[in-house]
Amino acid sequence: MKTIKRMLDHMYWADGRILGALEESKTQDKDLLKLARHVAVAERVWLSRLQGKGSAQYSLWEETEDLTAIRKMFEENAEQYRIYIEGLEESALDEMVDYANQSGVPFRTSVRDILSQVLLHGQYHRGQINRGLRMESAEPIQVDYITFARPKRG
Repeated sequence: MKTIKRMLDHMYWADGRILGALEESKTQDKDLLKLARHVAVAERVWLSRLQGKGSAQYSLWEETEDLTAIRKMFEENAEQYRIYIEGLEESALDEMVDYANQSGVPFRTSVRDILSQVLLHGQYHRGQINRGLRMESAEPIQVDYITFARPKRG
């Protein structure tokens, strides 16, 4: 459980950093903004499933220009994941969650695997966003786990 909590802390940190890089770049690239929103919504979708709620009300791939709304969603997600994980016992990681994907197809997946999906999915898309920033000649931001984990200097 300690590793999962630490990885979630990295996710909150990395979400904030990638959003900061998008804000600083002043990008107008709709695909990059759509990816950032997608990460935030996907985190929310998976949390809803973990909480036994439906997720059909969420649209994963909408365009947006509102980075403030995305930041708010990331912050709310972090708060809700912290509450969820603090109430989770180690033994619950192997419990199965029944849910339907966004197309209505039913699945059954362990809590552990869902949390792993959330952590890996966001990192994948943050890499895509960084690549897009570099292509715009903007400075990509370091979001690697090791950067998060290293002791701060200075």
